[in-house]
Amino acid sequence: MCGIVAMFSRSSPVSPVLLENATRRLYHRGPDGQRRWISPDGRVALGHARLSIIDLTTGDQPISSEDGRKHIIVNGEFYDYEAIQRNLEGSGHYLRTRSDSEIALHLYEDLGIQCLHRLRGEFALVLWDENHRSLFAARDRFGIKPLFYAMHGETLYLASEVKALFAAGVPARWDAEAVAQATEFGSHQVRTLFDGIFQVPPGHYLIATDRHVELNQYWDFNYPRKDSASLYRSDKEYTAEFRHVLEDAVRLRLRADVPVGCYLSGGLDSCSVLGLAARHRSDPIRAFTLTFDRADYDEEKEAKEMAAKVHAEFFPIPIRQDDLADNFADAIHQSETFCFNAHGVAKYLLSRAVRDAGYKVVITGEGSDEILGGYAHFRRDMVLYNRDGQDSRESVALLEELERLNPVSRGLLLPHGTAKPLENVKRILGFVPSWIETFSARAAKMQPLWHADFLATYGSRESYHSLLSGIDVRGRLSGRDAVHQSLYLWSKTLLPGYILNMLGDRMEMAHSVEGRVPFLDHEVVEVLCSQPVHQKIHGMTEKYVLREAVRDVITETVYKRQKHPFLSPPATLNPKGKLSALVNDTLRGPVLGSIPFFDQKKVVALLDSLHTMDEGAQVANDQVLMILVSACVLQERFGLDSGAHPECRSAALAS
Repeated sequence: MCGIVAMFSRSSPVSPVLLENATRRLYHRGPDGQRRWISPDGRVALGHARLSIIDLTTGDQPISSEDGRKHIIVNGEFYDYEAIQRNLEGSGHYLRTRSDSEIALHLYEDLGIQCLHRLRGEFALVLWDENHRSLFAARDRFGIKPLFYAMHGETLYLASEVKALFAAGVPARWDAEAVAQATEFGSHQVRTLFDGIFQVPPGHYLIATDRHVELNQYWDFNYPRKDSASLYRSDKEYTAEFRHVLEDAVRLRLRADVPVGCYLSGGLDSCSVLGLAARHRSDPIRAFTLTFDRADYDEEKEAKEMAAKVHAEFFPIPIRQDDLADNFADAIHQSETFCFNAHGVAKYLLSRAVRDAGYKVVITGEGSDEILGGYAHFRRDMVLYNRDGQDSRESVALLEELERLNPVSRGLLLPHGTAKPLENVKRILGFVPSWIETFSARAAKMQPLWHADFLATYGSRESYHSLLSGIDVRGRLSGRDAVHQSLYLWSKTLLPGYILNMLGDRMEMAHSVEGRVPFLDHEVVEVLCSQPVHQKIHGMTEKYVLREAVRDVITETVYKRQKHPFLSPPATLNPKGKLSALVNDTLRGPVLGSIPFFDQKKVVALLDSLHTMDEGAQVANDQVLMILVSACVLQERFGLDSGAHPECRSAALAS
């Protein structure tokens, strides 16, 4: 994993100083070396900050083709690359390095952009093709690795993080409409919180020439239609199919020239990864586990039992609310987005502990819930929209049980309070996914805190209009099972924009740690997409096919345990704690008053009323407060302006 920067000017030479500034700004992503390349005419520049994982001695970037006409920078990992190296050498290519990154360069020489279909892994890349005077950039299928772009003046800028674009000279300004959307549904496929700065969507590539810039899609989720003629197989066959492809994905991710550890909670996902990984290691794997000082959020007991089963080296990392408060601003600065819970800060601290222990690589369980229906709101969808003749009284009882067994999910993964009107969502989809209802209920708590001018501009807009406008509803959602539709929409928004950021890449790379996610191997996902919904949610048992596939390598406790979302204890439940003090001091201070989107008097009134609320309302409102404090951190760290800049394009590229 690394940090990458690219510049492509249509007219004048780019600035070597700005290229160096931007590359240096990504030092945390690549502390093992920084290199740059500028074309002879000065109009194209590539920068690379390296974290050496594979080929520690000769793997520096940018890498040039044999004829010196193509140059590439890569952030990420390609798996099963040795076989591709052998094939490339057999067909006459000369490899300058033994790194996995170089295979993309030569595959492009042979196949053009179709090379993307040969790449297996998590990656973002930029390649300059002198023969065609074109810049080719691409992002992996799920958005595991970030890639942002902006058109400022006559120059196209790309980088692994927004802060590098700021360092390159792109203005730092809020995008008011994107802020409104972020408080509604968390994240957008293309937009960021910053004016004129966009992200290459997962599964897309960008082509830029002197005359145009365009985005195109090369991969997407493909769930079967309910009326498809696919032949159903036995549970045993589905289980064996999934076990084979998942174990292969885990095995491939153990390959590194540095030690590989594992993140471990008490949940099914990380325990499955650890259990499968242990089968392919002769030495004990070190398992890093976060522990909390509030029982409802702590999983140390289950994790320790799992580590003992596979003879892993158990490495607990205790986190207290004081730790979350002390590191909150640094974590948000790395994420460059709003957070709903301080769990991202906990992951930031976890990655720091991993780095301090001498590890550069960890395997994680992220992405499992998004492909297997792990969250409580997916089970709610199953009850509401997959009844199959189920008695309505039984449905009510199941929903009540779901609420009772998932108290920490209230307001975050299950609805709390009254949602905003969602008639337009129901008209378009035919139903309202539970996660959208949940987020809309949070937005209903958020909008009363908006400044009057901001509310007048964005308050009356139809909920989720911008999200659904960017989705091929007829091609990808119509005729599919309701749970599959919910999974698809969640994977287009919260997965790349929040989970793989706040709980993945950005928190890991803040401390130069590479996270590998076998559940988001595209071969694993394609198998899961092809399997019927009852393999994801079987009755009220979530991730059914995974439980059965890994039962022999996990503890009985984990096998029987219901999904426990990874959350840190809310600040509102500990009003005398340091995190609560941080929230109060920040939201009563001058920074919030300088942000034009929120009414500070109304925010203070909410703070003053927290002590009158029951625990459920306090937990639900904690998300609102986290968003507001996040906004203050971004405002302070980046010095954001609120107006549109005339030289920054305010619309994303059409795909």
